[in-house]
Amino acid sequence: MLSYRHAFHAGNHADVLKHLTEVLTLDHLLQKQDKPLCYIDTHSGPGMYALLQGYAQQNTEYETGISKLWQQRSLPEPLARYVEVVAAHNPGGSLKCYPGSPAIAKHLLKSDDRLQLFELHPKDFELLQDWAKGNRRIRVQRENGFERLTAILPPPERRALVLIDPPYEVKQDYQLAITALQRALKRFPTGVYLLWYPLLARPEIQTMERKLKQLAGRYLHASLQVQDASSGGMFGSAVFVINPPWRLNEQLGQCLPFLLQQLGQDSAAKISLNSHGLD
Repeated sequence: MLSYRHAFHAGNHADVLKHLTEVLTLDHLLQKQDKPLCYIDTHSGPGMYALLQGYAQQNTEYETGISKLWQQRSLPEPLARYVEVVAAHNPGGSLKCYPGSPAIAKHLLKSDDRLQLFELHPKDFELLQDWAKGNRRIRVQRENGFERLTAILPPPERRALVLIDPPYEVKQDYQLAITALQRALKRFPTGVYLLWYPLLARPEIQTMERKLKQLAGRYLHASLQVQDASSGGMFGSAVFVINPPWRLNEQLGQCLPFLLQQLGQDSAAKISLNSHGLD
């Protein structure tokens, strides 16, 4: 199915959690200045999102996401770093656009690092191509990221962050994500893998969480629930990081209580953070 357009949801609470984790993970990996890094995104989207026009204005989900943090003067240091990256894409000082995962990676990566981006939606692929045009570090392919991931691993750099965040429009995406990770870990067990998924009232999510913890030796699992599960639709989101940076657990521990306070929408809002094999 190719009906999903992330522009409707750009900058919402789920993007905040996902992109906060992406920024902190990349910052850590990029500390090794002498070693190139490859960033791989299986479901890239268009790269950048306009917030004040088009799809983002239909639900204005960013108003209960990034906007809540944009207005804050005092943020936990890791969260301030994430907002700083968003601000770099809004040079006028007003929040007018929101960087997707590829734009965040492009902003942070060094000149000898690479981005490998996959996107199937024809319009988003076209927008992604236009956004990446002229940048030799970026390769954009209109292919199924689930299917192509294994073929490009391990990357020549032998260092990579792989972001997997399908739309989960169809139930098969949950198992496809697990299968993609299983195959990727066999070919490239030292890679860093960041999986995002929504919190929904679906049994597939509990099954996926159980399988994720079985396949990963070292992992970090964080979730942000912003409203009651019975409210209908997505009530939060989670990230599952395999081979996470050593400080990520501590940094998310600083940020999650603040995100709960700022982004929680009712009394059922809650956070969780757990890990395995990081000691």
